[in-house]
Formats: sequence, structure tokens, C-alpha cells
Amino acid sequence: SGIIMAAVSIPISMGYAQIAGLPAVYGLYGSVFPILFFALFSTSRQFIFGVDAAPAAIVGAALVSLGIENGSKEAIQYVPVIALLTGIWLLLFYFLKAGRIVDFISTPVMGGFISGIALTIILMQIPKIMGGKSGSGELPELLKHLYETAQHINWVSVALGVGALAILIISKKVMPKFPMAVVIMALGMIATMVFHVDRYGVTLLAKVEPGLPKFILPDIFHVELSHAAGRGLMIAVVVMAETLLSENNFAAKNGYKIDDNKEILACAAGNIISAFTGSCPVNGSISRTSMNEQFGGKTQAVSITAGAVMAVVLVCATGFIGYLPVPVLTAIVISALMNVVELHLAVRLFKVSRNEFYIFVAACVSVLFLGTIYGVIVGLL
Repeated sequence: SGIIMAAVSIPISMGYAQIAGLPAVYGLYGSVFPILFFALFSTSRQFIFGVDAAPAAIVGAALVSLGIENGSKEAIQYVPVIALLTGIWLLLFYFLKAGRIVDFISTPVMGGFISGIALTIILMQIPKIMGGKSGSGELPELLKHLYETAQHINWVSVALGVGALAILIISKKVMPKFPMAVVIMALGMIATMVFHVDRYGVTLLAKVEPGLPKFILPDIFHVELSHAAGRGLMIAVVVMAETLLSENNFAAKNGYKIDDNKEILACAAGNIISAFTGSCPVNGSISRTSMNEQFGGKTQAVSITAGAVMAVVLVCATGFIGYLPVPVLTAIVISALMNVVELHLAVRLFKVSRNEFYIFVAACVSVLFLGTIYGVIVGLL
């Protein structure tokens, strides 16, 4: 199960790292030490930690608001500072025993907020399947960018991306336990090596040097600290709420209990070590935990194995990254994000309570049109 978690995390974490404004390899860096540190402190038997959608989206939005280009030197400097501040806020929550706050965050607000973020990221990513660059901003800007990208569409890129996405969607229904994302990634690399799809204008990921992540000291003195602290606080609240709500759900389903306060400490430890390896904020992953449950993972030995396997990949097997077509990686990310959009929750709320359905829609739509910060405010109101 640990080996499968590592394999599935390779394409997904690389995609989320790019969403957060970092080069793809930083997603792998965020899948070694943060997972191990979380496993050391966590009282959950099954929960999997790592680079995930919601924190990546909030960080990506923060970079856009500051005019910082994805993958730039400024982004590589700024993102670990947000991760460090996220960890510090979570550490403060641990000392304040703030886990009880989660009891007051309603399911419609959290579901609408996370769904809005996931839909925003999907719309940001679609232009990369069409052969363009990812979009930015809120819904009107994203739709405008989609239209402009469609004027210069690369059909080979579209064929690769749409084909990969179709296979992933079908495989989820036919073979839900099979890690098809790993197979798709391998097929994408074969397409580059055999058919040289890059000669037809298909963008490939940048090559990276092998080796474990280097430890750094986040440079808090050369960033806008108040802005970074505000985003760090928002991410810390989302990480705490999403992780605790999900962990308690898995614990109840599988007949064990967790210590909410220790889970906040585990999240703090994971984010602080992520910052010191130059990576982005990290979070509990619902999709990977569900897969872990399917494959019978019973203890945090799964996380330790996954972290060790990822370390081996970084030392011995980074050469594959330069052969991976961007539209294929984008299809894997979109497929993972489709699980994050809580359409099933919206349908259930519509049947049970129209008022709560409208709260879900308000939180979701406000994220799409106004951005993550105002989405939180509208959701809480």
C-alpha cells in the first residue's frame, strides 16, 4: 500500500506543486520528510499527508495577487515562507487546543469552499491541455484565458490530455483500486521516447537533477510578511478543518479514535519541515487516504514506506520527469481534482435542506467569482 501511495503521489504532487507556483520536482520534495514527520506525530492509523489541492490553490492565488510568476526565483523564495507560517499558526492552534473550532465550521461551508477551489484549479489547468499556459484570476479571467488559448490550440496536446483524462475517468468506475495514474504517466513518457511528441509542439516537464531535497532557511525578511502571514493563517485553518473532519470520518468508519490536538501538531510538524525543504504547504489527502483504505492500509507504516520510496525515486529515478508531457500530467491532476468537487454533497443537501444547499452554492460561487479570501468570508457569513 505504501509503494502504491508513493507511485500515485508522484504525478499528483508534481501537478499540485506547479499550481502552488513551484517547479514540479518540489512536489516530490514535499512527499518525503513532511509525510514522515506527520506519521511520527499522528494518532490516525490511515490518514495520508502530502502536497494537496486546497493549500496549493491558495498559495497560487497569493502569487497571482502579488504579480509573482510561477516557477520564478521569487516564487521559490516566497512559497516556503507561507509553508513555515502555516506551520507556526498550526503550532499556535495546538497550544490553544483550537481543534474544537472545527465543530463550528458547517459541512455546507467547507464543502462549498473546497469545491469552489477545486473548480477554479480545473479551469486554470484546462489551457495546459490545449497547449497553452495555465490561467489565473477569478472565473471571468479564467474563461477569457480559455477563449484566447482556444485560438491557438495544439491538437496533439489535446489528444494526449483528453485521452488520458477519459482513461482515468473510465478506470475509476471499472477498476477503482487500480492505480491507473501511474500507468498513464508511464504511457506519456513512452509517447515522448517513441513518438517524440515534443516535436509536435507538446510541452514537456523540465528535467531535474537527482538527489534528496536540500535543507534551506526560509527567507522571511525579503517577502511581504503581513501578506504571507494572512495567507498562512487561511491555509492553517483549511488544513486543520479539512484534516480533522476527514480523519474523524475515517476513524468512525473503521472503529478507532484519534486525538484531535495531536493531529494539529502532526500537521504543524509536516508544514514546518516542508518549509525547510523549500516546498509548499501540505495537507491531509482525502483521495490518497481513500485509496489507502481500499488497499488495506492499517497503520502509519504505509506513510513511512511511501516517504522512503519517494526518497529512492528522487535519488535514483528523476530522469523520467523530463519525458513527461505536460497535458498528461494535467489530466492526472484534473482527474484527482474531480474527486474533490463535492457534487454528491450538493445533491444530498438539495434533497435534505434547501437552506444548506444555498449556503454550499454561495460558498462555492463566491470562491469562483471573488477568490479564496472572500469565499471564506462569504461562507462564514
